[in-house]
Amino acid sequence: PLFLPPDARLAGRFWFGGGFSEEITKANSGSDFNWARDPETRGRLWKARHDAWYAALALRPGCKAYSTDVCVPLSRLPRIIVETKEDLTTNNLTGPIAGHVGDGNFHCLMVLDPDDPAEVQRVHEFTDRLARRALALDGTCTGEHGVGLGKRGLLREELGPQAMGVMERLKASLDPINLMNPGKVL
Repeated sequence: PLFLPPDARLAGRFWFGGGFSEEITKANSGSDFNWARDPETRGRLWKARHDAWYAALALRPGCKAYSTDVCVPLSRLPRIIVETKEDLTTNNLTGPIAGHVGDGNFHCLMVLDPDDPAEVQRVHEFTDRLARRALALDGTCTGEHGVGLGKRGLLREELGPQAMGVMERLKASLDPINLMNPGKVL
């Protein structure tokens, strides 16, 4: 299913160049398009979105999951989804794609055996390729999960040295003895 945020029906007029989300979905062979108009129905849909984590884990019992996300302009979303699915298949990785793609953000729920070093390495390489793919499409290396240790180098590539310098100076002014997250992103 495709989940659009509750206000996406109105935003869709802007995002899709004057068309409607529903019309575009149907014109591209989408089906079963329904609007969740009441809080109870929206709650059930958001629960289904959150339950995707457990559905992904059920694909490989005994394995662990790791979530990564990126965000791209909506016009680039189909391309990155197709390329990401091809990358997952080529590298024999289990990584269902889920998310609230109405804002260009999607998640790969990577299911892996943490005791298999080769698979762990393939997942690490995949997540780097995914983030670089998003950057190449004028997106961001993270949509909502934030920048952790794994993406801090990509953040520098995305923002450049000048923006990073501003953030580093701002952090230094607020945290002169480096107590907050020492040695992390900033």
